[in-house]
Formats: sequence, structure tokens, C-alpha cells
Amino acid sequence: MQPKRIKRAINGVLLLDKPLGFSSNQALQKVKWLYQAAKAGHTGSLDPLATGLLPICLGEATKFSHYLLDADKSYRALIRLGSTTTTADAEGEVLTRCVVQVDQAQLESVLKRFIGDIVQVPPMYSALKHAGKALYEYARAGVDIERKARAVTIHQIVLERFEGELVEIVVTCSKGTYIRTLAEDIGVALGCGGHLAGLRRLTTAHLRLEDAVTIEQLEAMAPEARDALLLPMDVTINDLPQVIVDAESAFYLKRGQYVWKSGFNQLGAFRIYAETGEFLGIGEQTAEGKIAPRRLIVDNT
Repeated sequence: MQPKRIKRAINGVLLLDKPLGFSSNQALQKVKWLYQAAKAGHTGSLDPLATGLLPICLGEATKFSHYLLDADKSYRALIRLGSTTTTADAEGEVLTRCVVQVDQAQLESVLKRFIGDIVQVPPMYSALKHAGKALYEYARAGVDIERKARAVTIHQIVLERFEGELVEIVVTCSKGTYIRTLAEDIGVALGCGGHLAGLRRLTTAHLRLEDAVTIEQLEAMAPEARDALLLPMDVTINDLPQVIVDAESAFYLKRGQYVWKSGFNQLGAFRIYAETGEFLGIGEQTAEGKIAPRRLIVDNT
């Protein structure tokens, strides 16, 4: 019987290049095991068919993971025109086939129509919940659930390649965008149908795939080298304004108390740091003008 692995109170953010065939949760559990982390969470699901950037928050960093969940993301998507599938991607059974008679001018014209604020109906093969169950569970049982259309924003679509039935695009979009649905809708707009043949996430907020590491690379590393890969917790929220407080204020903030800061005026959430550079967490200003701690780092070292 193998000895039980001791869980570590380790904090930070790992940029993982999720491999093909892994669910986001499988990738998360593998990373959590490699780091012996007591707590971990990912920042936006990728289907097993998809690869690419999956930021994983360890320890106290999980308190800020929702900021990356809500962030804009970009993807490289491969669309196969001329056929539709049950899942809107390459894993499903083919439903229809059609001869593709599309030129590049038509394709570029259609792609432009999807840039901006659009409405999508989430696919049945998705992790969205209905009555406590994921939609894909209903889909596998042959049950179709009515889904409400949702507003999303496509900031940019760049056509990278067009070869016969294959279209490769880079999409920058808001949270909640289903690239499978976008691929399917592009196929409908072109009159020939289409499905997603491949997907790779390139960015989440300011974080980039180029800086990510694979599971194989992690497995080959010594524990100290793995730890050195972790980014600081505040990379999840570096678009928030920052506020520096003196040692006395930091002392009281850590204990959940409100503090004054002379001449301070800041709307919305902000990052709080001690004069030493220590990241304390997130705060907001009260109506009385005090700094109120909203989500604090617990020192578990």
C-alpha cells in the first residue's frame, strides 16, 4: 500500500497547456496531484477535443479565479465546412453533408457578420446545468432541453487559412462564447453547414499560451522546478487598480477591519498591497470612505 501523499498549502497560478483528450477537470486533478496541493481550481472549461491555455489556481489563488473565468479569451479554431454533427464538433455523428461552393470573398463577408454583440443558443453538449444536471447528460440520453439564447461579444475574427472545406480562424471573444456554436452558425450562414474540427485556446485575459507548460514537462521536473513555474496570485486581477497601505493599516486589514487612507477615493474593487509589496487581497471603499477588505489572502505558510 502506497503512503498517503501529504497535501501542501501552496499558492500560485500555473499556466497549463491542456492536452487533447483530457477534460479540464482531469487536467486540474493531475496538476493538483503533481503539486500535492490542498486546493486547486481551473479558470474556464475546455472540452476534451480542445487544447491550449488552462490557467490553474492553487491554494489561496482560487479566491480570485472567477476574474479569469469572466475574462475575454482568444482561440484558434478549425472549421470543417460541408457537414454538420450531433455535437457541432468532430466528436459527434454526422447529420448532414453538403457540397461546399464558397469563395474567400463570401467567407470574409460572413465572418464580418459575427463580429460584435451576437446571440448564441448554448449547445446541448455543454456543461451548462438544468435541474442540477449538465446538459450533455440529457443529450446523451436523447433528451433535448430548451435553452435560452445568450448575448456574447465577438471582438475580432481573423481568417488565417481557407482551403476547400477547411477554415482556420483566430477568435477573440467575451466569456460564455461557444466556439462550437460559432462554427456551426458560420456554416449555416454560408449555406453549406459546418462543425468545429479543432480548437486551441491562445489567451485568457493577459495570460498567453506561449508561457504555458505541458503535463509531460511538469512530470519530468523536480518539485522545486515545478514550484518555480507558479505565477503570483495577483496575476489573476492585474487589471484592477492597486492601493498601497502602511504597516499599521495592513495589520488591521489582515484581521478583517476597515481602515482609513488619507485622500483616498476609488470606485469598485481594487488590489491591496502592504508597503513591503505583500499582496493582501481585494478591497472596496465604503460609503464613509474607509477601505473595506472583501477577499483576503490567508497566510498559511
